[in-house]
Amino acid sequence: MNASTKSQIDTLVQGSPVVLFMKGSRHFPQCGFSATVVEILGQYVPKFETVNVLSSPELRDGIKEYSSWPTIPQLYVNGKFVGGCDIVKEMHASGELAQLFGVKQEAPKAPSITLSAAARDAILAASKEAGGDPLRLEIGPRFQYDLFFDGEKPGDLVVRTDGVTMLFDAASAPRADGTHIEFVEGQGFRIDNPKEPPRVRAMTVAELKKMLDAKTSLVLLDVRTDEERALARIDGAKTLEPSLVDTLKKDAKVVVHCHHGVRSRAAAERLVAAGFTNVFNLEGGIDAWSTTVDANVPRY
Repeated sequence: MNASTKSQIDTLVQGSPVVLFMKGSRHFPQCGFSATVVEILGQYVPKFETVNVLSSPELRDGIKEYSSWPTIPQLYVNGKFVGGCDIVKEMHASGELAQLFGVKQEAPKAPSITLSAAARDAILAASKEAGGDPLRLEIGPRFQYDLFFDGEKPGDLVVRTDGVTMLFDAASAPRADGTHIEFVEGQGFRIDNPKEPPRVRAMTVAELKKMLDAKTSLVLLDVRTDEERALARIDGAKTLEPSLVDTLKKDAKVVVHCHHGVRSRAAAERLVAAGFTNVFNLEGGIDAWSTTVDANVPRY
């Protein structure tokens, strides 16, 4: 690491009591691990600084050398390196993070869970085959669900319902409260969670054209590369950048597009995870726009 990069990192680390080196920004994390740490920190401190390591290859590589830690995100508190995502999660579950920030932490409450008869029977049968371990339900910050049989760990919350024992870590428990689990033969488990945030909705190119013609208030974000934008553009589209996202209101109507709709779907999901409530993915992307709406936009 050169002296200039080290000096830059020194300044960033010392510039705020809590600094998170991450991919993206607080309001627009660009990886699941970064999103997890942002979500946890938000429970302890109302304000913290984030540094987008994707803005500079020198910064991205330099922070790893600076901390002797190989992964991103990285958390610094009062100028000292705390750790990455796994360590922050462990400290959150154990109460160490609350002590670090001087926050009085209330003991987490066990969530209320209901099971259909079919779900109960399926879980009990599978648990018997798995050796009798309880069922663990993990719910990530983006409300990703993971159901698996596991042993009890320190800090777990234990819920017993209809003869089924379920385990929740401290982060998953509040997200799970009120959840109902169903089992559909041939399809598996279905989880209905009233706490689940809004989802990305689909928008056709015809619907977008109608809104643009009507001058509907919306933000059209383009997630393609600079090279692709040089080939073809939809008038009014803005390049998706964390700095732009940070200026948007959480209830703004946001439409995200790419070439065919795959990359934009992933970006739209990240926006929803960051708290945006009115997000659309342009189905078919700019290619569909070219073939259906405006043939003057080149295809590639």
